[in-house]
Amino acid sequence: MSPFTFARLRGWGLALSLVGALSLAQAQTTKSAPVPDDPAPPAAAQTAPAMGGIKDANIFQIAPDASSDANYAQQTNAQRAQVQPGNNAPMWRDVAKGVTGFSSLPVSEAPEAGNLIQPFVQYPGSSFTTAGEAWRQVRNNWLIPYGGALLFIVLLTLAIFYKTKGPLGGHLKDTGRKLERFTPFERAAHWSNAGAFVALAVSGIVMAFGKFFILPVIGSTLFGWLTYVLKYVHNFVGPLFAVSLLIIVITFIKDNIANKTDWVWLSKAGGMLGEHEVPSHRFNAGEKGLFWWGVTIPGIVVVGSGLFLNQLIPGMLYLRGDMQIAHMLHLVFGLMMMALIMGHIYMGTVGVKGAYGAMRTGYVDEAWAKEHHELWYDDIKAGKIPAQRSQTEPAAPLQVAAKA
Repeated sequence: MSPFTFARLRGWGLALSLVGALSLAQAQTTKSAPVPDDPAPPAAAQTAPAMGGIKDANIFQIAPDASSDANYAQQTNAQRAQVQPGNNAPMWRDVAKGVTGFSSLPVSEAPEAGNLIQPFVQYPGSSFTTAGEAWRQVRNNWLIPYGGALLFIVLLTLAIFYKTKGPLGGHLKDTGRKLERFTPFERAAHWSNAGAFVALAVSGIVMAFGKFFILPVIGSTLFGWLTYVLKYVHNFVGPLFAVSLLIIVITFIKDNIANKTDWVWLSKAGGMLGEHEVPSHRFNAGEKGLFWWGVTIPGIVVVGSGLFLNQLIPGMLYLRGDMQIAHMLHLVFGLMMMALIMGHIYMGTVGVKGAYGAMRTGYVDEAWAKEHHELWYDDIKAGKIPAQRSQTEPAAPLQVAAKA
């Protein structure tokens, strides 16, 4: 036999062996054919083209006119429950579509109680599939990292400024004559608001960023208890902060109205880069800016969104989408407040000599007033503003020194 003939016979033998193996596999499959996932669809669906070699295309999709059959979905679910008990795939498909199910909660109190998750929506140009996932991506990929970076940059900037510039003031020698800068009521309002803000800021920072720098140190168990406690601290201190914020705004708003001298102060950056400060009234332009953009405006947004998140505003419908928007506003404006008030805390403690004593005791030396708020000092000397506004008696008020 020639080599060519032998090779041809060998090829035919391999082909016959392959055909026999395929026939045997098909016979075994026919004997033990499994029950299909879905029962046979209506006649219109049987005419649909096969997908991937599967005759019943309904396993993957429903024929276009199958959805018009009102009883088709119920028949499908009922038959599936008989042949595949425990298979809840149809229910979860409905959940993903946002189909409303049964809930015993009143619709007026929980309008979305019948919806387990927000509907799937494909946002153009993004990979977001649900509104909830979009919110999570924005929070985790934008607000948290950039918000944390903002707080770190502010802290680093203040440290560098203190290292290079040091505390401001102290160029004039104290005279021993005192001026009342803050009354007892003003100091009580300030410290009440400051204490509430610190509690909210610390608890908020731990809940938002704690998993990055606290969780690895103390472990998940202690961190879980810590965040659990701080969550309730945050929720209960929030209304107290709201009340104290209102008192702060009403008390100090009259001295924080902008005037033409503030533009001079801003044009020279308050003299912070030079040796002498720019004259100002009781509060300079920087302090007024902090009052409006670091306390009042963001404070209103933070309080409003916080009350909404705690569902403390009567007559509101607390929908998931609205709660997500409120959360983002709460986080953004809360970070804005923390960044600006970090600068206020710096200037009120180690940044300016004698500033902390002014809020602690209520009084400043005449030299301090002349150096840091010269126009306010001039108004007191001219008698336009009383040097003593409360009933408490200072050690040496300006009026006594002027008469001596």
